[in-house]
Amino acid sequence: MQHDTARSWRHKDLLDISQLSLEDVLLILDTADYFQEINTRPTKKVPTLKGRSVVLFFAEPSTRTKTSFDVAGKRLSADTFSLAKSGSSLQKGESLKDTALTLQAMRPDAIVIRHEQNGAAEFMANRLECSVINAGDGRHAHPTQALLDAYTLREHWGMMAGKTLCILGDIAHSRVARSNVILLNLMGVNVRLCGPRTLMPYGVETWPVTVYDRVEDAVAGVDAVMCLRLQLERQQAGLLPDLREYAARYCLTAGRLALANAHAQVLHPGPINRGLEIAADVADAPESCILDQVAAGVAVRMALLFLHLTRKG
Repeated sequence: MQHDTARSWRHKDLLDISQLSLEDVLLILDTADYFQEINTRPTKKVPTLKGRSVVLFFAEPSTRTKTSFDVAGKRLSADTFSLAKSGSSLQKGESLKDTALTLQAMRPDAIVIRHEQNGAAEFMANRLECSVINAGDGRHAHPTQALLDAYTLREHWGMMAGKTLCILGDIAHSRVARSNVILLNLMGVNVRLCGPRTLMPYGVETWPVTVYDRVEDAVAGVDAVMCLRLQLERQQAGLLPDLREYAARYCLTAGRLALANAHAQVLHPGPINRGLEIAADVADAPESCILDQVAAGVAVRMALLFLHLTRKG
């Protein structure tokens, strides 16, 4: 596998789903299949990236993404080093450029970055020789989340083309939604969006999606529903009249899920606000793939570290 990957993978960085071809995506998912099997073994560690170093530079809070990248690196025997904004010189006023140059001087093999500014990952990648993997930048992109979502759906669906998925909730502030729309369209999935008009992004009418106002219409006949967290920390005042009203109109309940196709999958990138964007019984239902997404996150991020750190050229 290593020889084929070195010959096939051509990207120094992963900044956005839009840089990937369908062939690239399938290579990532197929490679993740291999590592998913390793993750079920009693001994989960392999020496694949022994001697390589990965910096986890998270200037925004994270639990799932940061932990899964850390676990992914360690299971591949890479050395991982965590850097948070609170423990870095960014808090003292250092520029992102100087932080990038400082990290480059330490000669890591890859930097995984999460940052509140759109384009921060690309800014770093343009100044660093090592690989940069975007773990979420502002509202712009979250490519590894979209890849693990696609991996999760492929495990349940088999063939992706022709399926229909509804993304429900705060679309305007969601980098997860943006990356998933690009990736799922690339894989032939029909995408619907549903949420308050105040939480729809500017220019959504040009996106390759169908937009709905009512949840009942949006989920009717779909094969999966992806709920999104209300990102109150990114919102301006006045976008939502009341959280109780939002829950009444847009929370995914068992009754609303019953309008979807039988055994339709339920996804959520987390963290979950039970009773706000998703009912507790739906989050825990047999159709829920939320914990499958967490497991997929480790395998997909193992695949990405492997692909970027063993590529040729």
